[in-house]
Amino acid sequence: MRKLTSNYDRRSFLGVTASVAGALLLPEAIWGQSATQSQTPTTAPPATSAQTPSAPAAPQVVKPPRPDPIKSELVKEFVIAGHVDLDKVKALLAETPGLLNATWDWGGGDFEMAIGGAGHMGRPDIAQYLISQGGRFDIFVAAMLGRLDIVKPALTAYPNLAVSKGPHGIPLMAHAKKGGDAAVEVVKFLESFKANA
Repeated sequence: MRKLTSNYDRRSFLGVTASVAGALLLPEAIWGQSATQSQTPTTAPPATSAQTPSAPAAPQVVKPPRPDPIKSELVKEFVIAGHVDLDKVKALLAETPGLLNATWDWGGGDFEMAIGGAGHMGRPDIAQYLISQGGRFDIFVAAMLGRLDIVKPALTAYPNLAVSKGPHGIPLMAHAKKGGDAAVEVVKFLESFKANA
């Protein structure tokens, strides 16, 4: 081995020695612990927000596709039938159950269901049939049917209903009068209600 003759030579030698020593320590540098350290249990580092498992995603609710709208001509035909033709109402409803509460727009905010037509035309047979099928009805139909047990508490709770208008702007009293003998008590009540208003 040659003799180191200068500080430069000594520094070079020390640098080579350090490099060799570093290479020998390389496995520890890679694994981050010595053989004795690997036998010591370690605790996991605290979880950061990035490591925290997120809550499971809520299950996706798949809604069935909505059916196509009923053709407007069919809605109009059903509503017109509701005024006068029980047999046609039954036939159309059997073929297209979605017509039950379908509403036709006569224009200017004048919306009407088949049962509304039965109400102002004095057709309790059509109204009762539609109700038996689950059809919706209102105070106008109740008045035509002579249902004082519905009309009286409704007006007592909401007096302004007395001036409310049904389809085509037809008033509540006109519906009651269309009920004939079955609606006599409703007509009397509406007359006294108006007198006391």
